[in-house]
Amino acid sequence: MSNSFPVWINEGKAMSSPLVRSTNAFKRNSMRIAAALLIALASFVVGPNAALAAAAQHHDQAPGFYRMKVGDLEVTALFDGHGVFDPHWLNGTKATMDGVAEALHEDPHMLDVSDEGFLVNTGTQLVLVDAGAGTWWGGGALGRLVDSLRSAGYTPEEVDIVLLTHLHSDHVGGLTTQDGKRVFPNAEVYVAKAESSFWLSPEIAAKAPKEVQPFFRSAQAIAAPYIEAGKWHTFSGSEAIVDGMQVVPLPGHTPGHTGYEFSSKGQKVLFWGDVVHAQRVQLPHPEVTAVFDIDQTAAAATRNQLLAELAREDVLIAGPHMPFPALGRLRKEGSGYSWVPVIFNDRWDERAPSPQK
Repeated sequence: MSNSFPVWINEGKAMSSPLVRSTNAFKRNSMRIAAALLIALASFVVGPNAALAAAAQHHDQAPGFYRMKVGDLEVTALFDGHGVFDPHWLNGTKATMDGVAEALHEDPHMLDVSDEGFLVNTGTQLVLVDAGAGTWWGGGALGRLVDSLRSAGYTPEEVDIVLLTHLHSDHVGGLTTQDGKRVFPNAEVYVAKAESSFWLSPEIAAKAPKEVQPFFRSAQAIAAPYIEAGKWHTFSGSEAIVDGMQVVPLPGHTPGHTGYEFSSKGQKVLFWGDVVHAQRVQLPHPEVTAVFDIDQTAAAATRNQLLAELAREDVLIAGPHMPFPALGRLRKEGSGYSWVPVIFNDRWDERAPSPQK
């Protein structure tokens, strides 16, 4: 008799033994289980990705403020907007400007600039240095300073003092609405006498070139409600305006262009106005000026002298046209300088930790 598994004949049909039938059933069940596992795994892998793909994008950016501690002072950079500096607004030697054109071709963002104002909380006073453009300059690209101020936890009504570096619209437009209302109703506004006398003079404005006259008209309209309210003040020397603050004349850009240096516990921060417009050009080439500089020679001389001093000293710089948050220091590099921005730190009251090995 054969040793193979027996097969019985049942009405002419072959029937496998019970062992063969159970083996086939096991195979079929195993295939069903494997298929079910594959489906389950596929849904686990594909499901989350599909959910992520379906999530709506969020186009809002983070609030436009950054604060840090300088001694006992709280210094907050307030973003007003982003723009691009036209290369035709720069004046330099042909070789330098040819280099700028070539570099701009390689990097179209080379002349990207920001507009910022800065808030200093001294502990007893809230001081705003420059007020952004408001609706007076930038064609809608600027004018976010008040929103940044509110995001930082303050209101325009809380500002006690506004210090103006000069009266160009991108620095003072945020003071006043187009219908003549004061944005900072409780603030006393301070500006150099030479600056105020120049831009607010109808006689000088009348003699100015046609393309410059809009600067005069906007400065006069912006200042008017503060003058009427008795809140427009000028200074001509080193009058004490804010404790711990020193006026720093920075001639050239405008007749009364002024910086403000605050000191606290051995630390300093200088708000330098428009010493630099296009940092990637004017720091390596401090001799390059801007068409907005009324006295080109004096502006270049001021920049050359100031950059050298700041590179030697540990002074924090607040530059309203530097990349946000527009706070940093200078480093000597070759015949020019480079910008060393502050590094983001979510602990405003602590310096960044030293690198650890």
